[in-house]
Amino acid sequence: MTAPYARYRRAVAIPAGMAVATALAFLPNTVATAAEDVPAPTAAEAASFSYVVNVKPGHGTSAHVKKAVAKAGGTIVTSYDQIGVLVVHSSNADFAKTIRTVRGVQSAGATRTAPLPSASTGDLGAPKVLSAAEVAAADAPAGQDPLQPQQWDLAAIKADKAHEKTLGSKKVTVAVIDTGVDDTHPDIAPNFDRKASVNCVSGKPDTADGAWRPGAAESPHGTHVAGEIAAAKNGVGMTGVAPGVKVSGIKVSNPDGFFYTEAVVCGFVWAAEHGVDVTNNSYYTDPWYFNCDNDPDQRALVDAVTRASRYAEKKGAVNVAAGGNENYDLASDEITDPSSPNDSTPGDRIVDPSKCLDIPTQLPGVVTVASTGAKGIKSSFSNYGLGTIDIAAPGGDSTAYQRPEAPATSGLILGTLPGGKWGYMAGTSMASPHVAGVAALIRSTHPHASPALVKALLYAEADATACTDPYDIDADGKIDAVCEGSKNRNGFYGWGIADALDAVTK
Repeated sequence: MTAPYARYRRAVAIPAGMAVATALAFLPNTVATAAEDVPAPTAAEAASFSYVVNVKPGHGTSAHVKKAVAKAGGTIVTSYDQIGVLVVHSSNADFAKTIRTVRGVQSAGATRTAPLPSASTGDLGAPKVLSAAEVAAADAPAGQDPLQPQQWDLAAIKADKAHEKTLGSKKVTVAVIDTGVDDTHPDIAPNFDRKASVNCVSGKPDTADGAWRPGAAESPHGTHVAGEIAAAKNGVGMTGVAPGVKVSGIKVSNPDGFFYTEAVVCGFVWAAEHGVDVTNNSYYTDPWYFNCDNDPDQRALVDAVTRASRYAEKKGAVNVAAGGNENYDLASDEITDPSSPNDSTPGDRIVDPSKCLDIPTQLPGVVTVASTGAKGIKSSFSNYGLGTIDIAAPGGDSTAYQRPEAPATSGLILGTLPGGKWGYMAGTSMASPHVAGVAALIRSTHPHASPALVKALLYAEADATACTDPYDIDADGKIDAVCEGSKNRNGFYGWGIADALDAVTK
């Protein structure tokens, strides 16, 4: 059984009988429309593309390179001298080819295959939203937030037990690099870190008040993720994995739902320079699901995001990323990628995932997360792969495959939604914030721990989980995925399932 194809990795479509939850999801009582109206581009602007130009970091961009960029028809939008990445716009179709020949340029490539602004996508979906009546009827034991009985995922990683010890430190901030965060939500507002929040969509930081929030017609995905991590334990709604830590919103997805390289680079650099302890990355960098090193454009994108994520880690951040929702074996010799480039005309291509990387998921130093369902088994959609998956955590699954114990009723993951709402979504996008929350609890317990030590503790404290063998999640008599490795480290669960209790007691 292969998971249903979804254009985005951020959340996944669940089989019949369950709500569809995709990355580009519209809020209830709104009409699904194209991106917000913008002035029509001129002929020159319509043919303009965005590029990253990578040079030697640390010394600023030389006058020689700046002059060459201008001569090649480029305009520098912003420059991240710390990591040697320039964001450039140009309408010259040969810009990348020309600039790569310039002395001092180490790599350069287009960040998209469609002109600015990108074309709108019609791949829409919506989370399963709790009605006002359902929220009002919620009942919980003393000491729990009203919706916590529906959060089977907290008990699955022992977060409920961890909260008896500590809720986490207000000195720890988790940045949600995503579609934006609604900081006015009553479960998010108490823990929101305004100073560490920004809009990075253009590739250049926009610090205007509220710029980090999603628009009315944009995906609620980032808000859902933020609540999973740090929804306050305040007698309202749900409870996050680390309800005492801070959470910030770093918006990197444009109104059409694309996560382009320049925005992702900006996001990591912003996190690095604003005291962020953990970043959560529940996306892949568009337009290529896998970026191949034999293509100069794709190689430049890997180079730029690698520099940015390493810089964030160097500055103290643990970078956590979703493993993907296509039931791919990321350790296999080849994968058929039908979705790239997703901003123009995708087509099937066969890639070697050891040479064609999903970024930031497969980058060095990034914690790569697989998803499990309510029975603690790899989710039907979750990517896997020995040596690629580092750890697993609840991301949900269809109740047809993995039904939670009562009183929980949904096999999906509860999270916050813009406008003071709550709802269910599923995907490795939902697994990753559970691990980010546990990493935040580790940093709370060990405030001076380096990112390397936090990761070491995260893996050592995980509950070792043996391969599910045979793995026939839909019980149709056919093997749906093959797990390799030992109980202590394998392709389905990595080092095991994240353990929040150990995070605060060891």
